[in-house]
Amino acid sequence: MTSAVPAADPQTAPVLQLSALRKAYGVGTPLEVEVLHGIDLSLHSGEFAALIGPSGSGKSTLLNLIGLLDTPTAGEIQVQGRPTVALGDAERTALRGRTLGFVFQFHHLINAFSVLDNVMMPALLGGAGRSIALRDHALELLDAVGLAAHAHKRPNALSGGQQQRVAIARALMIRPPLLLADEPTGNLDSRSADDVFALFRRFNQTFGCAVLLVTHDPRIAARCDRVLEMLDGRLVRDTQG
Repeated sequence: MTSAVPAADPQTAPVLQLSALRKAYGVGTPLEVEVLHGIDLSLHSGEFAALIGPSGSGKSTLLNLIGLLDTPTAGEIQVQGRPTVALGDAERTALRGRTLGFVFQFHHLINAFSVLDNVMMPALLGGAGRSIALRDHALELLDAVGLAAHAHKRPNALSGGQQQRVAIARALMIRPPLLLADEPTGNLDSRSADDVFALFRRFNQTFGCAVLLVTHDPRIAARCDRVLEMLDGRLVRDTQG
């Protein structure tokens, strides 16, 4: 396990480093309960890992911490060698916008905007101005997921599998070094789920981004290079494929 070094070179450090990570709710009250109990984990560029475990094992809590959407009670989270726990809200938001891509079970597309605008949204929210280059990059991603012809439609005009592919294109808009996926195939039939997994794998291999994919589907987990299993707030298995 690599030790936490604040000055780590982001080119050689793990994309993600968790050290003694703990999370409790109701801290200091009679109802205090700890749901994560000292998680240690490293994830490097190009790795493709599944995170599995029963409901209530702490997977979603862990993903929220890794995604810098919540803060741990103890321990440290390093993203590309940078410690994050002591960062302010604005710094965390900026780091999240530069380094992390998110795909959820529910795609969270905005129906008031076109498919193309939804894909460009992370870059626009990150301060990029609208430009031909930005539009072309978004169209390239839509073409890569087989949806360039639907760029000017509203998301609600697409099927569930198509909307999830739009969400993947959106997550890749900033070419993040780490892609987080929370049950991205959970609402899809097996064929659509296989298509979505194939896209994750292709982008993982093309861009070298690390992928951490939460899934309940044993077929999906078996196709990942690494399987991380959680139980009762602990990482109980770490198996290389």
